[in-house]
Parts: sequence; structure tokens; C-alpha cells
Amino acid sequence: MSTKFVSSVPFTGTKEQEKALQEVIARHKGQQGAVMPAMQEAQDIYGYLPEEVQIMLAEGLNVPLEHIYGIATFYSQFNLNPKGRFKVGVCLGTACYVRGASAVFEKISEILGIENGGCTEDGKFSLDATRCLGCCGLAPVMMINDDVFGRLSVDNVAAIFDRYKDQ
Repeated sequence: MSTKFVSSVPFTGTKEQEKALQEVIARHKGQQGAVMPAMQEAQDIYGYLPEEVQIMLAEGLNVPLEHIYGIATFYSQFNLNPKGRFKVGVCLGTACYVRGASAVFEKISEILGIENGGCTEDGKFSLDATRCLGCCGLAPVMMINDDVFGRLSVDNVAAIFDRYKDQ
């Protein structure tokens, strides 16, 4: 059975990244339990695990591609899509959700022109729905990298993204 990946973002790996990945594979090849550590290092190199990297890992570690893909889709620490320079996480946990986070998320998706898990074409922003960020008293909440924004509404999120226009 073959695994088919769908990505709207073309793979743009460099020779330096591929060399670093081959070194990771060589270091882990033949070691029991080495698949996840190799995948973590590969994601550190590329920022995510595109199909091409998963294929290189599978072939280099001599494991089925389905095994790599299964791990990558089971564990939330792995990303199959690139992340933006500004990682936007919108809390959809209970406190945020009951205070309108769903509408806020939809507005942010509209502003950025991407869906959950997506990345803008320029690589500036990525958008992810998250669970509790630990700021329930400020609900609804989002984080952009390490910056926390609370008491959000559909009317105030556009101004927040205006701050990041020229960065």
C-alpha cells in the first residue's frame, strides 16, 4: 500500500539541509528505537517533515514509509506543513471557545487567507488551533510566537496583525 501526501507548498530543501539529514540518518541507521529521534532531528533541519524528507528517512533507515508517516501524523510534535516566521496559535479550549474563540479564529483565517495548519505563501504566518494556553482569564486568547494577546474579538484582531506587516 502506498501513502499519498498532499501539500500545497512546494519542497525547497537545500543541499546543506540534505547533507545534514544524511548525517542524521548515518548516525541512527541500524539502531533500535532510532526512528523518532531521527525524525525529530530532521524536523529541526527543515522545520517540518515534507514528503521528500519522510522518503529519505524511510529509505535511509530501512523502514516502511508508512511507518514514518504514521509516527508523523500520530504525534503532535511533528508538522507535515511548514510553519511561518510568525506562528499564530488560537486557543479553542473551553474558556476561550465559550467566549467566541471560534469566530475569532475564522476572522484570523480570513485575514491571513489560510486555514488551520496552513502557512501564508510568503512564509510569514502559520495558523494553528490550539488547546488551553493557560490564559483562561484573558479568553479568548492567541499567541504569535511568544506574544500573548487576550480578550480578543473579531473587531480587534486585524489591528494586531497590522503590527506585523513590516516585520
